[in-house]
Amino acid sequence: MIKNIFLHLNTINKHRFKVFKLCVKAGIPYRGLVHDLSKYSITEFFEGVKYYSGDHSPIQNAKQDLGYSKAWLHHKGHNKHHPIYWYDPNAPVQAPIIPYKYVVEMICDTIAAGMTYEGKNWTIDYQIEYHNKERRKIIINPKIDAVVCEVYEKIKNDGIDNALKPKELKKIYIKHVN
Repeated sequence: MIKNIFLHLNTINKHRFKVFKLCVKAGIPYRGLVHDLSKYSITEFFEGVKYYSGDHSPIQNAKQDLGYSKAWLHHKGHNKHHPIYWYDPNAPVQAPIIPYKYVVEMICDTIAAGMTYEGKNWTIDYQIEYHNKERRKIIINPKIDAVVCEVYEKIKNDGIDNALKPKELKKIYIKHVN
């Protein structure tokens, strides 16, 4: 258990640092700085320690064990870079347009998560392949999904540095949202 505290803390810090570097590159350094601070909360941190594995999110293990994850319920409700934060089944528009800065943070988050959990196996093809496999499970506005897909394709074709240029990201967002 003590070992898992340090291993889980290391994973969180490694992930957050990768998100921060990507957010700086993407022109939203503040979002990178405050990214996932809720992971240090009691609700999220101790579940993460209990279900830590090192090769995927502890949330998956909690869901398998309990049928749900208190950490995930807390996390998605406190972090606007998750599409599910914006979802409201009782609203006229169930999955609204997510503001630009949170879409970019979401993209940086998913890239960093892939890099963190895949390690040396991560490639620039990984994000679009993973997104295409998982996208049916995500409730997200189709326009925002188009933004995400185009950025991931750009990463695959042109690399991260070219895809995450602020002007390029803004252009893609405006193209699909307006």
